[in-house]
Amino acid sequence: MLDWKVAILTASDKGSRGEREDTSAQVIRELVEEELGGEIVDYRIVPDEQDEIMAAIIEMTEYYQADLVLTTGGTGLAARDITPEATLKVVDRLVPGLAEAMRMGALQKTRRAMLSRGVCGIRGQTLIINLPGSPKGVHEGLMAIMDQLPHALEIVSGRYGEHGE
Repeated sequence: MLDWKVAILTASDKGSRGEREDTSAQVIRELVEEELGGEIVDYRIVPDEQDEIMAAIIEMTEYYQADLVLTTGGTGLAARDITPEATLKVVDRLVPGLAEAMRMGALQKTRRAMLSRGVCGIRGQTLIINLPGSPKGVHEGLMAIMDQLPHALEIVSGRYGEHGE
């Protein structure tokens, strides 16, 4: 199993002010370490501000050279939920199948999953995935795609040979 470098970014006004415990990031950390065999190379909480989210993603991909950036929060319908918009501004290409699979998996548990606007994309050699803000939503979303993440990361990071090898 390859050792993946993973960065976690929480977008939360209350979390960034220390008014709310970041339990969603704890769920991400556990799943990354136990299910993916990844190493957390960066973790931070920023307010729901597009420029701050964009800057954090760029730094995580370029300075920390994370193979995978997992965001949590800011994917709903509220006016301050702008994580997908910030992500779209910094990715080179979209990976819509991952976002669709996460929503489909979560829809089996709750009809509210259709309200999640999270996107997935690639910046350079980094896969970026927007997850919901709730610990339950994070768990359901990640587990819906976990079996495909190693292969996706091998391809995006360039650690995978030609198809068929």
